[in-house]
Amino acid sequence: MKQSCMSNVVISGAGMVGTALACALAPSGVKIQLLEQRAGSLQQWLDEVDTALTPDRHDARVSALNLASVQLLTSLSAWAGVQSRRAAAYTDMEVWDGEGSGRIHFSADALHENCLGYIVENSVILAALHEQLSRYDNVELISGVSLRQLSAPDADGHRELLLSDGRRIEAGLLVGADGAESLTRRLAGIGATEWDYGHHAIVTTVRTEQPHADTCWQRFTEDGPLALLPLAAEDDRTLSIVWSTSPEHAASLMALDESDFCAALGRAFEYRLGRIEGCDRRRSIALRQRHAHRYVEAGLALIGDAAHTIHPLAGQGVNLGFMDAAALAEVLLAAMMRGESWTDEAVLRRFQRQRRSANLTMAATMEGFRRLFAPQPPVVRLLRSCGMNLTDRLEPVKQHLVLQAMGLSGERPALARRPTI
Repeated sequence: MKQSCMSNVVISGAGMVGTALACALAPSGVKIQLLEQRAGSLQQWLDEVDTALTPDRHDARVSALNLASVQLLTSLSAWAGVQSRRAAAYTDMEVWDGEGSGRIHFSADALHENCLGYIVENSVILAALHEQLSRYDNVELISGVSLRQLSAPDADGHRELLLSDGRRIEAGLLVGADGAESLTRRLAGIGATEWDYGHHAIVTTVRTEQPHADTCWQRFTEDGPLALLPLAAEDDRTLSIVWSTSPEHAASLMALDESDFCAALGRAFEYRLGRIEGCDRRRSIALRQRHAHRYVEAGLALIGDAAHTIHPLAGQGVNLGFMDAAALAEVLLAAMMRGESWTDEAVLRRFQRQRRSANLTMAATMEGFRRLFAPQPPVVRLLRSCGMNLTDRLEPVKQHLVLQAMGLSGERPALARRPTI
């Protein structure tokens, strides 16, 4: 096979991160094949989402998009599709220690920003990306399939893929964007360091007695963090919850009827928004941290949850994945301009160098927070609360923390940077 700087790209996984990468690469004209286990077409998936988007129904899975991710979606012409459906801007964050007196409040006004970020249902983000992707003739969706086998790279870095329906296709570059249990990662023989957080996350949509005030609320308890996140709805009392707690406590909460669960949630949330007046169907998700030992090898790259997963306590998982997609697209398109091969491991390592350190730093930070708010002796709880209150009063420190969370500081891929005026 002849080596080419613009090899065809096969992306395994048509979720948010894989589709974002496809949207970023599609304008280059490269042939893209998008593999997805879910059956159907892009139009069918769009129709399903738009039919399901009724005022009284919300997706239980939501993402807290920081402003870097919003800029990426804007660069991909997908943000307009999100806004035409629904997205909830939040202007404030209220974080407190449920076992002490510590509190931190973040405000967009202090940064002269319109908002700190957006809470958006995953199905809405995906619909906007799929809508944009459907405009490109060089993108082929192969749905209802998964990888079955993966060959070693040939001399040019190309691989042969065997799909679950028996088809064989050649990939100039294979990108694994197929989630935490990535088949791509496993078939490539790439190991991962992982451990169980000892937490399950209960997610659902709730309605509160009092308005959410465009604020993300998070209480740290000894069992784990509890977050209430504002949703775009006809009223201002609809929120998404992510309640991370022990598996045993999660099981007992899942066994409660709606009324008893709402009462338990109200108590755990200290009635900050009054009573919990109702909730939708609940889901419980086991939480694990994973980090692939490497992100790339010849003709292959891993992005998003296929490369790393972290605790959802700061809502950074999808933002990290979107930055992976933007960084990989930037590296590949720059290599194309220089006439370099996309399959070359030396080229792909540029992406790994950009993202591995950032992702490991965020994973370590989240692990540190999780351990800090685990059960502690009284003196540690006192120091923890004092530290939170001190941070709240140190405006430069607080602004540094929130700018990082918003994706407005540090190195970012070009697609995720705001245009300079």
